[in-house]
Formats: sequence, structure tokens, C-alpha cells
Amino acid sequence: MASFLLRLVTWWNGQTIGTQLFTARNGEKVGEDAQGNVFYRNADDSKRWVIYNGEAEASRVDPEWHGWLHRTWDEPPTETPVPHKTWEKPHLPNLTGTAKAYAPAGSIRRAEPIKRDDYEAWSPE
Repeated sequence: MASFLLRLVTWWNGQTIGTQLFTARNGEKVGEDAQGNVFYRNADDSKRWVIYNGEAEASRVDPEWHGWLHRTWDEPPTETPVPHKTWEKPHLPNLTGTAKAYAPAGSIRRAEPIKRDDYEAWSPE
């Protein structure tokens, strides 16, 4: 019962009841990405959307699917795979605000900040 109420009024923990009904009536499944997000379009391809697997965070969508959602290309990656360069790194979601976020050398967020000898703090005399 609690999960039903959460789905009724929250959108950030997955699809709501309204989205589920709309998808069931109008959605045509196009494919899934590596994270388990499911992509849909309607019959005339005027709408495209994603049902997130877990938290609704837009940076979790792979670049191939992002391009399809935003109509950079017409064919989904399941029909026409996007070629990758050898120098491309795998997609990562935005890690800001998490423990895995980037912390530069000397940051107080690092477990052991690096001692810097090239910097001397200013002190008023």
C-alpha cells in the first residue's frame, strides 16, 4: 500500500501511476540501455520518453539514447548502433553530491589531502 501511494504522488522514484497508464496505452517499447532504463515512443513518433530504472536522474541516460530522445538522430540505437571511437570513455552519470564526486588535490573532501609545498598561505602582518 505504501509503494502504491508513493507511486501515486512522487515521480523521482520511478514512474507514477499516470505515466504507467499512459505508457501502457500509447507506448511502443523501443529499447533499453545498460542501466535498465526503458525507452518508448508513441505510434506516430511525436513523443519519446524514458522510464528510469531507479532514481529519475537525466544524466543516467547514455549518450546514444540521449541523442535519440532529443531527435539528434531519428533511428534508436537498437536499430542503428552509434559508432564509438577508440578514445571514448564509458558513460558515467553526474556524480556531483555523491561520495564518488571529483575532489582535486588538496581538497578537504579527500580522505588524505595532499600536502602542498608550492603554496604558502597569506597572513596579514
